[in-house]
Amino acid sequence: MNLDDIRKVLELVREHELAEFELEQDGLKLRVRKAGSEVALVAPAQMAPVAAPLPAASSPAAGTAAPTAAPATVAEAAPLDLAMIKSPIVGTFYRAPEPGAPNFVEIGTRVRRGQVLCIIEAMKLMNEIECDTEGEITAVYVENGKPVQFGDRLFAVKVD
Repeated sequence: MNLDDIRKVLELVREHELAEFELEQDGLKLRVRKAGSEVALVAPAQMAPVAAPLPAASSPAAGTAAPTAAPATVAEAAPLDLAMIKSPIVGTFYRAPEPGAPNFVEIGTRVRRGQVLCIIEAMKLMNEIECDTEGEITAVYVENGKPVQFGDRLFAVKVD
């Protein structure tokens, strides 16, 4: 993965407004996590961590600055077979079964068909959202406790 590939990943992260993204390819591990108005880019053993304010999206020079951006997908930056898990209902997204409990899945978690990924609360009912494929979670698009609409992307899964 070269600098242009990383720039493409960061541009996609910004474009799709991901809360968190992680990619491991050819011994390089790239993690982008949104932290308020700043984003931290960490690529262990290959690059030093970087934290900087987000560049303006309309600036053509923004893509040539140090690699920083808001989280997004990598579907176009690397030849991965990604499945998008989308919200089937309108409601509130929860990553864990109850407050203080561990999340159902994290980036890097291996998932199987039928495994619960999250809960969406709608009209006081807790609806478990299950994975419809097998693979590895590569991105989380929604922050815990945030509202989601029908069809919103929740997770990206690298299909086996």
